[in-house]
Amino acid sequence: MSKFYLNDTPSSTSSTSSLDLPYPAPLPRSDFLSPDFLPSLYLSTLRNRHQTLEDLRAELRSRSQLLSRELLDLVNAHYSDFLSLGSSLTGGDEKVEEVRVGLLGFRKEVEGLRRRVEERRGEVEGLVRERVGVRREVTVGRALLDVNTRLEELEEGLMVESAGKTDKVQDGQDAADVSDSEELSDEDEEDEGGGAAFMSLSKLQRQLQQYMVVRQLTDHVGLDHPFLVAQKPRMTRVRSAILLDLSAALKQAYAAGDAGQRRVMNIMALYRDMDEAREAIGILKGLNKRR
Repeated sequence: MSKFYLNDTPSSTSSTSSLDLPYPAPLPRSDFLSPDFLPSLYLSTLRNRHQTLEDLRAELRSRSQLLSRELLDLVNAHYSDFLSLGSSLTGGDEKVEEVRVGLLGFRKEVEGLRRRVEERRGEVEGLVRERVGVRREVTVGRALLDVNTRLEELEEGLMVESAGKTDKVQDGQDAADVSDSEELSDEDEEDEGGGAAFMSLSKLQRQLQQYMVVRQLTDHVGLDHPFLVAQKPRMTRVRSAILLDLSAALKQAYAAGDAGQRRVMNIMALYRDMDEAREAIGILKGLNKRR
């Protein structure tokens, strides 16, 4: 038990009389049962308690040990009741079984929905692939129709017969005769010397552009397409007719001398666009040898 003096002053230390204070009462249990209990706030209310800090700690430790023993005694006293608590519940197994059956049914419904979603997704993917294929076929069909239309226009403009009929150039026909059969447009230029009309370069250029478009379409679709395979003879005849017209125009411009030099260069550019520059050079070499 701690002892405190009432007067803690220098004069009181020399006094021979002292007074023993009573030991403080135990902390009431009700103080710890408050719903808004705060340890720091509760300790601040104990400043007037005649007790050292070490004694207060010892009392709180003893209180904690007492509560632990009481809890242990309570558990030991009702141990059998705790063990029989699960078996004493009535209807619990049936409730658990109902919940389990409900969960199994819900799981089956979810699996069924998942399978239907997967099936529908497969159907949608198949329809999308089919749509892409149809679009591709439509594009190819339009390209093939365009090829056929352009070939017909070229055959008509070049006077080339299709379906195995005779071509524009018969056996033994001279290139000069071909140039004479070509219809001249208003854009034709006249030779300054003799007044002879040149072949229309603008018409040749339009025909060449039409032919190059046909080649691009065939390359895009694929030369192994059955329709394009069947059109190879027509394309060959059209190509030969264009080259004959270019050859006639080149010879005509070359024969004009200085007046036809610019036309020679323009015709050479048409040969280059057609990837036939070597043939043009060969024609010019042959014309130079004749001079």
